Amino acid sequence: MPLPLIYHDDYSPEFPPDHRFPMDKFRLLRDHLVDSGLTTDEALLRPQVCPNDILALAHDRGYIERYMNGELSREDQRRLGLPWSEALARRTVRAVGGSLLAAEQALQHGIACHLAGGTHHAHYDHPAGFCIFNDLAVISQYLLQAGRVQRVLIFDCDVHQGDGTARILHDTPEAVTVSLHCEQNFPARKAHSDWDIPLPRGMNDQAYLKVVEDALNYLLPLYQPDLVLYDAGVDVHQDDALGYLQLTDAGLAARDEHVLRQCLGRDIPVVGVIGGGYSKDRLALARRHGILHHSAARVMGCSQ
Repeated sequence: MPLPLIYHDDYSPEFPPDHRFPMDKFRLLRDHLVDSGLTTDEALLRPQVCPNDILALAHDRGYIERYMNGELSREDQRRLGLPWSEALARRTVRAVGGSLLAAEQALQHGIACHLAGGTHHAHYDHPAGFCIFNDLAVISQYLLQAGRVQRVLIFDCDVHQGDGTARILHDTPEAVTVSLHCEQNFPARKAHSDWDIPLPRGMNDQAYLKVVEDALNYLLPLYQPDLVLYDAGVDVHQDDALGYLQLTDAGLAARDEHVLRQCLGRDIPVVGVIGGGYSKDRLALARRHGILHHSAARVMGCSQ
């Protein structure tokens, strides 16, 4: 069984080339995974758009309609930081559908990875920090309310705190939110995750990996989740434009392999989403995001 990988051509719509959000990274990630021999374009699983009724499990219906119709307030548009277009709106709901499909594949096969996802700054009724709808919260609510799982653990390793996820799921004890993030970074006003693990600026591979290892060794036996949603943000990398940590490529690979092995070793299905990553060198950024998928393929190969 090859590693299930989820992608759609909608993921990189036309976008201002000088914008700080690297919208082309999703397409470049697909190209990198194909060129490196990990997959073929034909093997990638293409998701449907996420229906409004499923989005509404984690978001206000009025907000969903405002965004999809291009009617955000000026304040919400400022919080988001992305220019509205029909193509971006379609991309947004398609990507949430991609994370849902990845979760379905993980429950079936033990592991699956999305070539997008991790929009953890999106809140119940407004966007923020390049995030429109919160795929992590939507997946959690959908699977819990459908009775597919009894407990979900979100292990968020993006350099920024998963504030939207924490706030949306605050009153859902069956969804455990864990955020490892650089303490002195966006957002300025932090939310309260179930487990916040703030990290100092400048942390290197060795110190960071010790924190990841200790957290998983404690939390996975404590909660025994039926599914782990792993946000594998690469903005912890030393060359990232918006992070303040000092991980190397080798550190990212060690982190990803450790998270995935810990989950599969305990028979816990795990979904990998790519989270944040910001660099003007888009090809290097795509390769950096691809570390998750190559790591997952190695782990899946070893577990079979």
